[in-house]
Amino acid sequence: MLRIHVSGMDLSKVRMATRPDALWETILSFHRLRDRRASTVFGKWRTETRPRLNGETRLLAALVPPRGYFPDFLTPSREGSEPHSFDAGMEALRDTPPERLHAELGLLRAPGRPLSLGGRHCGGHGSGRGVRSGGVRPAGGRPGDGRPVPPVRLDALSEGRTEPLGRLITALRGYHRAAVEPYWAHIQASIEADRAVRGRALLDGGADELLASLPSMIRWRAPVLEADYPVDRELHLGGRGLLLQPSFFCRSTPVVYRNPELTPVLVYPVTHSAAPVFAEPGPGPWLGRLLGNTRSTVLQAIGTGCTTSELARRAGVSLASASQHACVLREAGLVLTLRHGSSVLHTLTPLGGSLLRGGAPLALS
Repeated sequence: MLRIHVSGMDLSKVRMATRPDALWETILSFHRLRDRRASTVFGKWRTETRPRLNGETRLLAALVPPRGYFPDFLTPSREGSEPHSFDAGMEALRDTPPERLHAELGLLRAPGRPLSLGGRHCGGHGSGRGVRSGGVRPAGGRPGDGRPVPPVRLDALSEGRTEPLGRLITALRGYHRAAVEPYWAHIQASIEADRAVRGRALLDGGADELLASLPSMIRWRAPVLEADYPVDRELHLGGRGLLLQPSFFCRSTPVVYRNPELTPVLVYPVTHSAAPVFAEPGPGPWLGRLLGNTRSTVLQAIGTGCTTSELARRAGVSLASASQHACVLREAGLVLTLRHGSSVLHTLTPLGGSLLRGGAPLALS
């Protein structure tokens, strides 16, 4: 179990990340690529992504094992609530001090590494971020072919040499371009929907309610935030506060940095709907159902997010009508719906927002 000790000062410094973190999504997606579970959410993405990959996965597999620890430097930390863009993250990675590279890569070779470090882990059945089962390809193999290749030696990278660090950045860029970048609008929409739920909780009851609203694998028992975790870990914030970073590719349980001196960040999984996440709406009956002044009014009323009751009041329709319109808009890929306590919260997807803006795309970072 992970236990995060939150003082009164820490509670006043709890904050939400403003958008997805490109580096966290890139690294965590690599775990999902080697995992056969959650096919409803990730199956289509895996099928489309694997053929686009070349040699990037060999180096990444050496740095991001199927289970257990992966180095903190792969997801650079920063102060504040604004995550790194991918390019800024790559520059931060390039500036990693050689001694830090050496120390963190040394942990990959430590005996008993997966369960003895008490640091950040990723994996999962049940606990989610430790031991993984089934569907894991041999380290260094191309995802999907099941064939092992010779392991990548990390000695030169561990010494902080410029050339191997450049190769790592090139591999990360290639993987991000193939696996994450084409789906960024979907990722951002999911994070925005989660932020709407957390923002509503913060407005309703402050930081206490915000922490209590986190997914079920995370439990706020003041003054300790507990979470399912593959090892026992105590994290003392020491007045630094906590950054909450929702993640599309995080699964089952959260992740924190192994190094307690880094900016405290809790990366947690967003809630995915039962429908295939990456399925694009095709021509169908919803096109005709979308037409009409009432549904246009409902779409505009959803705006930055609202419950079904609020939607009914804003649009001037009955509760049953508001629920029906929201359902049609959700089927059309224009609205996301997440549960918030005893109610549900509707938010616009990038497609829905673009439709309201007359087709102008949403600016993505």
